[in-house]
Amino acid sequence: MTRRKVKLAYIVNDSARKTTYKKRKKGLLKKVDELSTLCGIEACAIIYSSFEPQPVVWPSPPGVQKALERLKTMPELEQSKKMVNQETFTRQMILKAKDQVMKQRKENREKEMNLHMYRCINAGKVQLNMNMNDRNDLAWVIDQNLKEVDRALEKMNKTVIHQGQSSVLVGESSIQPQMAQAPALAVAKTEEMTMVNDVHGLVTDNSDAMQRQWYMNLINDNYGNEIVPLFGDANLQNGLFWPHP
Repeated sequence: MTRRKVKLAYIVNDSARKTTYKKRKKGLLKKVDELSTLCGIEACAIIYSSFEPQPVVWPSPPGVQKALERLKTMPELEQSKKMVNQETFTRQMILKAKDQVMKQRKENREKEMNLHMYRCINAGKVQLNMNMNDRNDLAWVIDQNLKEVDRALEKMNKTVIHQGQSSVLVGESSIQPQMAQAPALAVAKTEEMTMVNDVHGLVTDNSDAMQRQWYMNLINDNYGNEIVPLFGDANLQNGLFWPHP
């Protein structure tokens, strides 16, 4: 059975509030004790409550006095460096949550545009109901896929060159078999490159300009005379990085 999430709000009922206080106080002091023992640090706790006439101190009054004196010997800036109140802590948690939400939105948007890219490739055209933000995001995703294909091709080319150089070091008796295998290896690599191109549905020409122009022609053919900014345009506010209105 999963634990029910506790609502962080003032408990109005006196009896329930007192019960919660006793339970939480015991847990807090236990955690402070464990932290001090496991990490070998000086720690203290002082709890004021309307339920008890005297404040609760841990580990003892002398121990608390020793920890406080050590704190006072530190420079004032160092004393407050990592101190937070309830408001500051809440603000930090809100900022952290906002960052996580923004990161998740970006990931979701990228996945959405990847899916849309493959749909456009299968259909052979860009859907007409896309707005400028969608088209900019789609352009960014296609550009990233082109770069990944380029990196994969470059890596395969380096592998072929490295294998070709290694064959030179082989003895004379094995030079002919290696030379016979080289064309077959090159053909296999070429076929593998073609398969990568087919999967991505992209033209893997060595010219980045031709790759980008292919996409621009595809979009502009579907949108008439409306001009879409090219990749790398400094004025292009990509939806993946710029907030949409």
